[in-house]
Amino acid sequence: MTDSPRALVRPPSPHLADGLLTHLERVPVDVDLARRQWDGYVAALTGAGWDAVEVPAVPECPDGVFVEDTVVMVGGTAVITHPGAEPRRAETLGTSVTVRALGYPTATIEDGHLEGGDVLKIGTTVYVGRTARTDAAGVAALRRICAPLGHRVVAVPTTKVLHLKSAVTALPDGTVIGYPPLVDDPGFWPHFRPVPEEGGSHVVDLGDGRLLMAASAPRSAALIADLGFTPVPVDISEFEKLEGCVTCLSVRLRHAPSTEV
Repeated sequence: MTDSPRALVRPPSPHLADGLLTHLERVPVDVDLARRQWDGYVAALTGAGWDAVEVPAVPECPDGVFVEDTVVMVGGTAVITHPGAEPRRAETLGTSVTVRALGYPTATIEDGHLEGGDVLKIGTTVYVGRTARTDAAGVAALRRICAPLGHRVVAVPTTKVLHLKSAVTALPDGTVIGYPPLVDDPGFWPHFRPVPEEGGSHVVDLGDGRLLMAASAPRSAALIADLGFTPVPVDISEFEKLEGCVTCLSVRLRHAPSTEV
């Protein structure tokens, strides 16, 4: 068995351009370019020492590439979600099969709706966006799963973006970053640092101070580099047209499979 950390990814659907939109106007999406950008994203993960594990493609699901929404890792347990968008619910089966095959114990959101893009973990605190895609029952269901695993769930009303992590993510030191016009209440976060671009709100921690970021946010990358981190920029312009960001395209599996329940 490899000792490298693993990350789930899922190839784009040929129908990517028909993906759901909530806050953006629809503009043309170049699916061939999106596929090349996805290849570049995966190459950035593997180049940083991560093993990319492909979840089976779902060509009939335009949003399937946004694999983050289908599962939340809580310690070594994979929580299979129940997306609030009905067309996306078929995406969870392949993710469930994949994480089970890797040996991860699973739990399932069965009451209410929850999408992984609404979940921001900082230490053992699990912040959950209360959005159009994640309802109160879904938050409560995740809270019941997290409590015996030693994690605390905090609900965060989120109205200006699709998902909580469309507005904010966290640096490895716990600082929350976000583009203020899209953050409902920056004062909610005890350590909040504004960034100058929407795309700069999103980082994926690759370890050793490296942060995967969208190439569309060079000023934010410079700010984060000045804090002692190493930005790893990737071009995801076609996914950004569909309210996607760098966090949406993978799920990191930092912990080895365990016997947690």
